[in-house]
Amino acid sequence: MALDSKLIYDVLAVDNTLQAICYKRGSLQLLDQRKLPLETVYLNIHGSTDGWNAIREMVVRGAPAIAIAAALSLAVEVANLKDFNGGSKDAASFLESKLEYLVSRSQSTPQRIGVVPSRPTAVNLSDAAIKLKEIISKAASTVSVPESVFQAYIEAAEIMLDDDVATNKAIGSHGASFLQHQQNNSKRFSVLTHCNTGSLATAGYGTALGVIRALHAQGVLERAYCTETRPFNQGSRLTAFELVHEKIPATLIADSAAAALMKEGRVDAVVVGADRVTANGDTANKIGTYSLALCAMHHHIPFYVAAPLTSIDLSLSSGQEIVIEERSAKELLHTRGGLGEQVAASGISVWNPAFDVTPANLIAGIITEKVSPFLAFVMSVEININHACLNISTGVITKNDMKDDAFDIKDFIEKATGKSTV
Repeated sequence: MALDSKLIYDVLAVDNTLQAICYKRGSLQLLDQRKLPLETVYLNIHGSTDGWNAIREMVVRGAPAIAIAAALSLAVEVANLKDFNGGSKDAASFLESKLEYLVSRSQSTPQRIGVVPSRPTAVNLSDAAIKLKEIISKAASTVSVPESVFQAYIEAAEIMLDDDVATNKAIGSHGASFLQHQQNNSKRFSVLTHCNTGSLATAGYGTALGVIRALHAQGVLERAYCTETRPFNQGSRLTAFELVHEKIPATLIADSAAAALMKEGRVDAVVVGADRVTANGDTANKIGTYSLALCAMHHHIPFYVAAPLTSIDLSLSSGQEIVIEERSAKELLHTRGGLGEQVAASGISVWNPAFDVTPANLIAGIITEKVSPFLAFVMSVEININHACLNISTGVITKNDMKDDAFDIKDFIEKATGKSTV
């Protein structure tokens, strides 16, 4: 990968969590997560091409971080653009084409001829691109010089970075409150998580790992269990790294040990992230999530998804419509997720899907950053509103027992945002 790199040892954000995205206007550096936890190396990102390559090669990963890294890679490109030849409409067209490049190469299906997909399963980037295009279009219609359009885009991308941290902290707070309520306010309990959903997968703090952080901060977390998350080992390399760094009591387990751990009664809840949630609540997440959900249901352990609303894709009715990325066979044939020595027999065929889909019927709730503003005064209760059973105080989408035990995600989003989803 033809990107500049440098070794950096100070990787802490202001709140003492690890920082995967280092940005200041005109400059972007991404922590090369392929080298963690043994090396700390940042790669310099000069533009959208570098951004796409970093996403594809797993330098940066995690649905929220992918969207932000892509948006900021283009912000850096236009911040350093010299002598742009054209007016405001041309600037808008330039930005929109770059966003389409990032989205099409990141989200297109592998079957499309001539297109090399980077990470097709996550939805956050396409959602961000739509919002950024709206800002670009509005700017182009009100200003006459291209620099003003570029400025509007850069500011919007920077706001995305700040908003993601606030979003994650809200998810953590909502999830921690909800889990304590569901555990009947028991003094301490343990949570199992999968893959990496912390500061390294977002702009900061994390989604599912943010819930674990909040539980620990409130003194109610007995222990966090993290799976190794084969074959790329995001759990053992990244989540364990974050948990140790923040001195959160934690234990690493093999992916195949989860069922035995649950059988021993050592897990009180499972909380995972999401790359895409469909309108019915089916959730695409790192391969192995479906297995955990099945084990959790068998052992009567609640299974939760923690994700921002940007991970919800109402255009898809169910998980059957989600495109599942398949990764290189090398990730299974070699150690270190394909980066080390060969360990499997040459000539063996490999099936290596990066994600699986957990059906909504296995999910107890979806932890989000939003609450219904006109009902926010209702604390720690569940109420029935227009056939949607919502835990208003915690921003968690739960199921309605009176409606086939189903999620009504569209209704929740409309009430939480005050906007129609049509």
